Amino acid sequence: MTSTAPYPFILDRPFVLDLFAGPGGLDVAGHKLDIPCFGIEWDKSACLTRYAAGLDTLHADVSAVRRDAFESLPPEINVLAGGPPCQTYSVAGHGAGRDALETVKRYIDQLVAGESDEEIDRDLKRFSNDQRTALVLEPLRYAIQATRSPNRGNRPYDVIVLEQVPTVLPVWEHYAKALTNKGLPDGTKYEVVFGVLATERYGVPQTRSRAVLIARRVGLGDPSLPEATHRAYEPKEWNRGNAPVESRTHQPTLYDDSAQKSHEHRASDDEPKKRWRSMGDVLREPVGTHRGRAKPFLVRSNYGSSGNPGRRGVRTDQQPAATVTGRISRSVVFEHLDENVVHEGARFSMNEAGILQSFPPDYPWSGTAQAQQVGNAVPPAFGMHLLSAALGLPAPDIEVLREPWPAATEEQRAKLRSHGCGDADTCTDRCPRAKDQVPPPSSRPRKKMSVE
Repeated sequence: MTSTAPYPFILDRPFVLDLFAGPGGLDVAGHKLDIPCFGIEWDKSACLTRYAAGLDTLHADVSAVRRDAFESLPPEINVLAGGPPCQTYSVAGHGAGRDALETVKRYIDQLVAGESDEEIDRDLKRFSNDQRTALVLEPLRYAIQATRSPNRGNRPYDVIVLEQVPTVLPVWEHYAKALTNKGLPDGTKYEVVFGVLATERYGVPQTRSRAVLIARRVGLGDPSLPEATHRAYEPKEWNRGNAPVESRTHQPTLYDDSAQKSHEHRASDDEPKKRWRSMGDVLREPVGTHRGRAKPFLVRSNYGSSGNPGRRGVRTDQQPAATVTGRISRSVVFEHLDENVVHEGARFSMNEAGILQSFPPDYPWSGTAQAQQVGNAVPPAFGMHLLSAALGLPAPDIEVLREPWPAATEEQRAKLRSHGCGDADTCTDRCPRAKDQVPPPSSRPRKKMSVE
């Protein structure tokens, strides 16, 4: 463990199933907390990164595993975690998920009412041409499937941890209502807390907001969102040259049978928080193979941060990064030659992009579309806070993420891929096909350009 404080787990032996595991952000967090994780990921390149990092992985479609191979999952798993693909819910996406929120809520009600998977699957095929929208239902479907699994003794998951883009908060709110009031079809109920959190308040050197949900099975105590350890980044305060001030724009909510309860998760006024981490804080000094960026620099991003236009544009090395996305490789970095002259320097390497996501230095990014892998990942520092809060642990020591990550040996990688893909060196017929991973074209009509 990263802390020797006498805080017991609410579970004796936590074991995390990470759905939509990506390149391993939550698994890295679990590793640093001595919590075993098992990830399911269908993108080949993300799996290659996971194998190179030594992470237990199944290269598969989450939905297919639930339907056809659930009994093959380790029966000891008692924590369910997941961040379903966010493209259709994201402000930057086509918006199919946002348009369908009410329909998704209806499916949640049908699932907890015990409607058959076959009926729901047939209906889902008619509901949307972009099946990624329906993937937000998979964590609930896994929770239900656990109670019907002979291999598990029909034992429900004890803890559920979910994260997504802020626009998915209404879905998590409906999850909370369903898990608290109705419960799973077998009668299992949960205590649930959810809200939108700013990751820079948890030591991640970027401004990134995430909608999160933490649920504990009734009898394991009331859950709470993680306490912020750092101050919020306020662009207006920064621009005026003032010290950053604390702010909280989203209030976490705990559901019970009667109403929403507000929970202040801010420290008291006599508990000063650390300043948010800047890009320079994590990139300035050499570590591992990272040579360090000793010169002051500016970053021009073509992408906003958390939908807040005030957080986009140019930032200095003394500020947090804008939201790290799959476009991180397009960000232009300018270095200072002297006080008044700058020139375009080297763009962020994948190692540096990973560090801005709070991955350890030298994390073994592999395969193609590495920038997209980095941008889609759960920031490990944020993941450590989420898992610690979910399991009743104190705030974690995220400084352990500053240690270079040891790559897996060839023997370890081959063993992991043999299990994850069915062969030590290649994918097999049981792996998802690459062509099935391409999202469908937008169903929205394009605006025609007018010619003057």
